[in-house]
Formats: sequence, structure tokens, C-alpha cells
Amino acid sequence: MNETSRGWLLDLYEDENDGVRLWFILEDGTRRMFRQPFQVAFYLAGATDRLHQCCLELRNAPGVLKLSRAVKQDVFKPDPICALEIWTDNPTRQAALFRRLKKRYAELTFYNTDLPVQIHHAARYGTFPLAYCELRYEKESRTLETIRILNSRWDVAPVLPPLRVMTIEPDRNPAQEAPRFLRIETAGTRPQRVRLAERKKIIPALNQAIAAQDPDLILTQNGDDWLFPFLLDVENERADAAPAEKLVISRDPERGVQKKKETSYFSYGQVIYRSCEAHLFGRCHIDTQNTLLWKDYGLDGTIETARVTVLPIEQAARASSGSGISAMQMLTALERGILVPEQKQQVETIKTGPELIRSDRGGLIYQPVTGFHTNVAQLDFTSMYPAIIINSNISPEIPLPDGLEAASPELGVVPATLKPLYEKRVELKHKLLTIPDKHGALWKSYAARASALKWLLVVCFGFLGYKNARFGRIEAHEAVTAGGREVLMRAKQVCESMGFRVLHMYVDALWIAKPGCRTVADFDDVLAEISRQTRLLISLDGIYRWVAFLPSRANDRVPVPNRYFGCFQDGSLKIRGLELRRHDSPPWVAGVQKQILNVLASAWDVRQISDLLPKAFRIFVDALNCLNEGNVAIEELILTIRISREPEAYKSPTAAVRAAMQLQERTGKRTAPGQKVRFLFVESESGVYNWDQPIEQYPPEPIDRPKYRELLARAVGSVLWPFGIKAKDLSDYANNSLQLRFEGV
Repeated sequence: MNETSRGWLLDLYEDENDGVRLWFILEDGTRRMFRQPFQVAFYLAGATDRLHQCCLELRNAPGVLKLSRAVKQDVFKPDPICALEIWTDNPTRQAALFRRLKKRYAELTFYNTDLPVQIHHAARYGTFPLAYCELRYEKESRTLETIRILNSRWDVAPVLPPLRVMTIEPDRNPAQEAPRFLRIETAGTRPQRVRLAERKKIIPALNQAIAAQDPDLILTQNGDDWLFPFLLDVENERADAAPAEKLVISRDPERGVQKKKETSYFSYGQVIYRSCEAHLFGRCHIDTQNTLLWKDYGLDGTIETARVTVLPIEQAARASSGSGISAMQMLTALERGILVPEQKQQVETIKTGPELIRSDRGGLIYQPVTGFHTNVAQLDFTSMYPAIIINSNISPEIPLPDGLEAASPELGVVPATLKPLYEKRVELKHKLLTIPDKHGALWKSYAARASALKWLLVVCFGFLGYKNARFGRIEAHEAVTAGGREVLMRAKQVCESMGFRVLHMYVDALWIAKPGCRTVADFDDVLAEISRQTRLLISLDGIYRWVAFLPSRANDRVPVPNRYFGCFQDGSLKIRGLELRRHDSPPWVAGVQKQILNVLASAWDVRQISDLLPKAFRIFVDALNCLNEGNVAIEELILTIRISREPEAYKSPTAAVRAAMQLQERTGKRTAPGQKVRFLFVESESGVYNWDQPIEQYPPEPIDRPKYRELLARAVGSVLWPFGIKAKDLSDYANNSLQLRFEGV
């Protein structure tokens, strides 16, 4: 007997017996699992004799449904290729078969082999996380016969189901001290505590809470690297445990917790550490401490990322933006019948020296006019690089553009992937302007979603030049930067032709000034003309009352492109490159710098700033006194720095590396490449105290006050340099070797 229902897709994963299992939140509020047979194809290309041998081997292999010859398109080859097409009965079988064939036929090229099942399913049925669907299924077995998608990944105002969200948090940081209890909370219910001292009662209590609330999402702190490993250890302590003492946390009763190992990888100039992961089935687990951008856009942005990338919510929370873009490109390729290589075969073409000099130049970065400037406008291109990729149709399989002019009218894989993403973000940004309450839930939700799309767009350009990107090509990457340079030069010429002085240009932004121009209307004409000549959207980011561009710390005569601070006409501050924005600054240092900037923000011109300098200096003096008298909270002095290698691989250990070594010597805990180290400067042989030691709340050695005075002087000096006060003078004052006087101080 068949039935029809409507609901939202929450989770989808492969199953060796069913094909795929899909969990839906139905319109009546029930959560239900459905089964769906799901056949998957993959492809092999290479020497004819080896393909024939492979075909003979697979002819009677279990789970192989069909073998045939297919003519398909590889984006890195000018003409379609002939490949062996292999249909299997389910994704699990396909993955196992691929691993076996890879060992025996390593010289062949494999396509469509290691794609997540969610991408295969999205390409065939149009599914994505929280898609609103109409289902037709057999009632008894709950086997799907048809699935129809009723909304789109690109809806700006999608209707989403009310999600049940449960939070589980330890009462203290497990890295420093063993937690005593878990705090469990679900919206609309009273929080409850589970005592960890009574180990036999932990899992039954947790199972009971989950069964009572049946959450769709479980948000944890340290869930990946502490909570789930701890719970599994508790479960495994007793081989004769009763069923009630077995952990039942996935909604699928046949599945437990899927574990993934920790890893370190290199990305955009730094080594990133990814902790181990714990994934569930039928509901989602997000460790808010093990997500890359949770602090930036939270749950709303995570769901938006999942919807547009079609990655599962759990994976979208943890994956890099590059992984999201890669998933979208693979989906576009499958939808177009283009093969997705398991490993990219294409390499950079050989260039002569002059060709390399012309092409490998990066984005345009101007040397700013250092010092203090008033009535300056900042103009920003809207997602400039993605817009260039789309407008100029830059993709690995498409001939490169002539400047900004596209060589082909039909969008390639990369621009076709980016176009709806770019358009959706532009529309969300426009919606934000129409929402009157800038502190309300609607505005925050739209802002979070726009931010999530921004991060996907930010990485798409760099990913185009990434050596392992499946649809990356270095020449395409260089074409984008060439387009960016052309766009900025056209914008500069427009500004100067209209009487504006260009103070700074940085990749996709310009800072310009003109006597008498200080209102939004004064910049309308120049914006319109730049947009006309570049065919790109450009907007007025804001008009500064004043802005200061800073030089290098090592040489006052050398400008630094991305080190500046300024105050907009509404009194808000924009800060780049200062300690306040750096993750490795102690909170105390960043806080003092922020206090001084807040004082200066009340000024409209250099005269008013001069009047405020005594007050700013007083903040510096008071901070020094607090440090010298021991009145700064110890937590405010912690530095957090990421290490890029194994600690023992450093020839000259930095302070962070010495702190990592100290942690390993005292506790046995290893710090992996990409992990962050928290430490204090202290008066000891090593000079540091690792804060993540589960020993004392305060270090046994005294704080290294001279070191913190130096850090403070450097931070305050960055802010006061435009007004003639240097960091060295402040450092000398802090160490009582120089007298500085301000009226009233």
C-alpha cells in the first residue's frame, strides 16, 4: 500500500542493504526514516588492454549490475574520452569495489569514485539538507518510490522546520581539569545535570534525556575530542552491560557513533589542525569547539552552508569553505554529465621566464599614503574575484579570457557553480538593508547566512589555483588576478579623472578623498562610472571621519598595505592588522588598545584627536600600573598561538613551541601541527607556562612583567604612531628610562 507525505530532509547516508537511508521531519512533526535503492556508477579510463582485463574481472563480481563503454567529457581534455562505465547496486559496494580496483589497476584513471553519496543523490534527485520534499512510499517497508523537491537551494527566504536542539556541555574545560557533571538543555525544558562520578548511571541518564527530547541537533562543547570518546570508554568498561547501559545516541537504532581520526593539513599559508570527529545517524552532532566558522555565523550560517553545498549539516559545520566549493563543483559536473577525476591529472603548463613574470603577479596591492587622513571614502567591489570568474567565464575547460572579455558564452563548471551563489549573497545583502531592526532575530539570521556565503565565495578564487583542486587550473587562477588588476586600474583612472586622490588600493577596495566630498551623494557619480567601466558591482563601504595608514614596525618609511584603522562617520571603527585583530594577542593587550581607539573615535579631525591624546596616554599608564601591581587577571595575559610543525621539528623553538614541549613533558599530551597552544610568559628557564596543564590554576613562577610591558607598548604605539608617539618611546617609558608628559596626565 502506497502513501504520500511531505517533509524536510534532515539526514541521508548510505546503507549496504537499503542503498540509502533518508530521515525526514514530516509536516505532522514526526521524524521518520525511509529506505531507497540507489545504484551508483563510476568510470575507468586508460589503456585498452587493461580496461578489457578489468572488465573480465568484474563480469561476475557481486553487486556489479552493468558494464558498458561510455563516451564522457573530462574537463582537462579537449575531446570526449572513451571510458568503462561500471554500475553497482549501492554506494557501499561501489566504494569497496573502487578500493579493490585502485590497488590492482593503479595506472588507470578513475572518475566519480570517491564522491560523497549526498552529491550523487543531489545530482539525481535534487536533494539537499532541509529540502522540502513530497514523498511517495510503500507503507510497510517505508521504501521510497518517488521523491519530488518542492523548494530550491537558492531560495532567499526558505521555510524551514522547527528543529529540536539539545546542548550538552561539561562544567569545565576537560583539557585542564576533569569535568564533574554534564549540563543538558533543550529549549522549553528545565536544564538537567548528569553527575560523572557515578559512572554506571551516566549512559542511562543520557539515553533517557535523548529519548525524552528526541533532538534533531545535538550541540556540544568538546564533544568530538572528549565527550564521545569518554562516553564510549564508559560503555566499554563493562562487557556484560545491560541494554540500558549501552549508548543509544543516533536516531537510527542500528547505528552507533561514527568516528573520524584527527588530521593536520596546510591551507592558505598555515597548518590547520582538525580534531577527531563524532558523527551520528538520523540526527546531527555539532561540536561548536571543532568548527571553523561557528563563531562567525552560528547555526543559521551552518544550515545555509549545508543547503547550498549539499553537504550533510554535521559535515558542513566542520568542513572548510574549500571543501564546500569543491562539493558544489562536483555536483555541477555530475549534473552536466562531466566526469569528476579521483585525482587531478592536469599540471601547470611550462612557461618561459617572461611569461611567468607577466602571469604570476597576484592581486594589485598599492602602497598606501601613510599617516592620518580625513574625509576618506572606502569603495569595495562586491565579491570581486567571484564576479570576474562569472563575467569573464573563467573555468579550466574554457579558453582563457582576453582581459575581462569572456572567450565563450556558455558558462563553464566553475562560473556556473558560483553564479547562483553570488546572486543569492547579493540578494541577501539587499534584504539586510530593508530590515529596520538591526538587532532583531531576522536581521541576525540573514547576516549569518550572508556571511556563510561570503566565506564560500572568498575561497573560490584561491581554490581555483590549489594544486589538488579537481577543477583547479593555475592559468585560470592567474587570469582572475589579471582581471582583478585590470579592474582596479580602471577604477583608479576613473577616480583620478574625476578629481579624487587615491590614497590606497588593496585587491578589491579603494580609499579615495577629494576636498569638499564628505556625504554619500558626493560619491554616487564615481561609483556609477566605475561600475559602468568594469561591469562589476561596487559600493560605498563607508566614509571615514579619519583613517590612519600605518608603516612597517621595522621601518617607518615603508608602508604596510593591510595595517590601518579608522573611524566612520557613525562612530564605528574599522581595524586591520592591529593587535586587537590578531589571535595571538593577550586579551589584556587587545583590550587596552580597544579602549584607546574608543576614546579617539569621538574625534572628527586631527585637532580633536590632539585634545584626546592625554586621555589615551592615561589609559596606557593606568594599564601599566595595574600590571605592575598584579591587578591584571591571569586569564587576560594568556597568548594563543598555532604551531605549524611537530614541536621537536623546530631548530629554534619559539615561545609557543617551548610551551607545547612543556605540556608533553609534564602531562604526556602531544600538540599536533596546526593545534593552538595557550601559554603565559613567566620568569623561568623556559620563559613560558603552558595554560592547558591540569595542575595549578596559577603558574608557580612569577609573571614576566617586562615582557608584557613590551607587548603593551607595541600595541599602544601602533595606535599613537600617526600622532608622533612611537612604540619605542612608550617602551622606554614603561621601563622607567624615558619621561613622557601630557597635559593633565
